[in-house]
Amino acid sequence: MTIKYELYNEDCVAGARKHLADDSIDLIITDPPYGIDGHKLHKHYNRDEGYVLDGYIEVPETEYPEFSKGWIKEASRVLRPGGSIYIVSGYSNLRHILNALAATPLEEKNHIIWKYNFGVYTKTKFVSSHYHILFYTKPGGRHSFNTYSRFGPHERTGQEGSLNYQDREDVWVINRKYKPGQPKNKNELPTHLLIKMLQYSSNQGDTVCDFFLGSFSTAKVAIAMNRNACGFELSKATYKHQIGSMERIEPGELLSRLRTPEEHLLYNQGKPWSEDELEQLLSSFETLRLNGLSKKESIQRLTADMGRGYFALMNALKRSGA
Repeated sequence: MTIKYELYNEDCVAGARKHLADDSIDLIITDPPYGIDGHKLHKHYNRDEGYVLDGYIEVPETEYPEFSKGWIKEASRVLRPGGSIYIVSGYSNLRHILNALAATPLEEKNHIIWKYNFGVYTKTKFVSSHYHILFYTKPGGRHSFNTYSRFGPHERTGQEGSLNYQDREDVWVINRKYKPGQPKNKNELPTHLLIKMLQYSSNQGDTVCDFFLGSFSTAKVAIAMNRNACGFELSKATYKHQIGSMERIEPGELLSRLRTPEEHLLYNQGKPWSEDELEQLLSSFETLRLNGLSKKESIQRLTADMGRGYFALMNALKRSGA
């Protein structure tokens, strides 16, 4: 499999029209400017801007509605039917992004809250320590969602909670990058955040696009996970600084470091229940309950014996009046 990247020092709207065909992109992950005087953010975050790269291009708040409509319209055009898009946004101009999305055929899947490790310093209101991640798909095809790419269906925490369920909840707690004394972009998405979106919503060989490359993090992680990458960065200074670093990314280098989900064979999954199986289920369930196990613990204990999932057992017991 040959993995490639095509990254342009151009405006994303004009660049997409020039370089990207209709229905050609599998996944878009992007973090557009927030329209909140980004060059002044250090006053709120109380951080040293000495290592932040020059070249951040902000969008005036008065222009943000039309700006959002323009690039989101292009994103919708280039996504393949069934393709997905993740947009990272603050709350100040979130309404304009939502309005722009509503003007396209794109369909909402989730409105994710990303909780991070340090927020905006405030004294007269609550501390803001989250971003919004809008997860939409383009109708007309089946969208990629790899449900068990990170945790198997029966992996449990020490408290018997489902790791898969917890990982797929729509509130994500992922720390932002902390890079003291290192050159950095104004806003950089954490590698772990990008890995999560790429694992769930793309496959090896897919093409992943970022309309606002910034630190090139999306492109770098995509290549390192054996995806093709494309994207746009308007700032000449930022593009010049980052483009050379792409040569150091080895295609697929991250794959061996990703967690392998545990698989449990459910040999009866999807099969109709026989009368004998239902009798065995009821008998075993009653025995476990008599031995002091809770209903939940009893069902969990029986999943391996019956070769069926938790909810299949629970529904069978409910139909049987147990």
